[in-house]
Amino acid sequence: MKKTLNTLLSAVITLPLVSLAATGSDPEPSEHYEVVFADLAMHCMHQEFPNIIKHMMNDVDDVKVPRALYPAFYGCFDWHSSVHGHWLLVRMLNTAADKVDQKHIVSKLAQSFTPENLAGELDSYNRDGNSTFERPYGLAWYLQLMTELRQADFPQAETWLETLKPLESAIVANTTTWLQKLEYPIRTGEHSQTAFAFGLMLDWSRDSENTAFEELLTTKVKQYYLKDKGCPIDYEPSGQDFLSPCLAEADLMRRVMSRDEFSRWLSEFLPQLADGDEGWLTPATVIDKSDGKLAHLDGLNLSRAWMLEGIVSALDEEDPRVGLLQRNFQAHKTAGLDSVIGDMHYMGSHWLGSFAAYLETRRGVGD
Repeated sequence: MKKTLNTLLSAVITLPLVSLAATGSDPEPSEHYEVVFADLAMHCMHQEFPNIIKHMMNDVDDVKVPRALYPAFYGCFDWHSSVHGHWLLVRMLNTAADKVDQKHIVSKLAQSFTPENLAGELDSYNRDGNSTFERPYGLAWYLQLMTELRQADFPQAETWLETLKPLESAIVANTTTWLQKLEYPIRTGEHSQTAFAFGLMLDWSRDSENTAFEELLTTKVKQYYLKDKGCPIDYEPSGQDFLSPCLAEADLMRRVMSRDEFSRWLSEFLPQLADGDEGWLTPATVIDKSDGKLAHLDGLNLSRAWMLEGIVSALDEEDPRVGLLQRNFQAHKTAGLDSVIGDMHYMGSHWLGSFAAYLETRRGVGD
């Protein structure tokens, strides 16, 4: 399976579409998904092109190829996808070391995580006028990568953690300044959404024991979302969402409220759940996987699934809404994982593995 998968992935740039499922019968998640996830990340993590660069250019010196600008995270089409691709590989070492090629993964990560590369990343991040770079989505994934390294017990993790800490400190300082000025949440279904990013950031703050950042973020989260009612989930999805504004907010709020408080808040935030309508939430369909924006919807199915699971984890087992939420979770999980094991185009393969790994390893619910 692995050799065949690598052969297919190596052709993904020259072929418009490849089918990972065509290698045989669809594997069970517990048996083969970890290999698929890891190979997707390793295929693109040091692939420089195609690439999208989004940053402030102050002069001609800022016009450089991706590798020169972002020497650690230049692959996988864009900076944030590269970052969470690296997170994926550390996650696999932490959760499935017996199922993946540890030696190969470590060698690929070591190629990225050098002091020289991270010094270059920090220089790029600190450029004048670049304070909005990858805010908040890519920055949240960087903190998630740091969480994964802190929880790791393989030999290289401690050294890599120290190497990555200076950029972590800069991200936390800049995000703190931003939060102090941010008056309103951002409710989109794409990278600028605050609810999803704040969930990752809260998890990081607790793992790293950064109480000052946790307290600030918790205060802002309640300021932004505590009074929200009747979220219009029937309006979702927009045509290029990969995050649900409503579900991401609920998945965030269960992190800052007691079980009873969250249950009452959810009743007002998503009153539709009380109706028990089986058609409440339907998995999204992608018509053209070569269109990067349309392909976002495959990621929406995956993120909806883990958000639904997070919501369920914060409710009592006997809560009458749990059954409907679990059925919707399973439908979206199936659709989302099928998109990773099924037909893949580089517009999806460079990032969907991370979303699938976050879901399948239950990262967001503490397992």
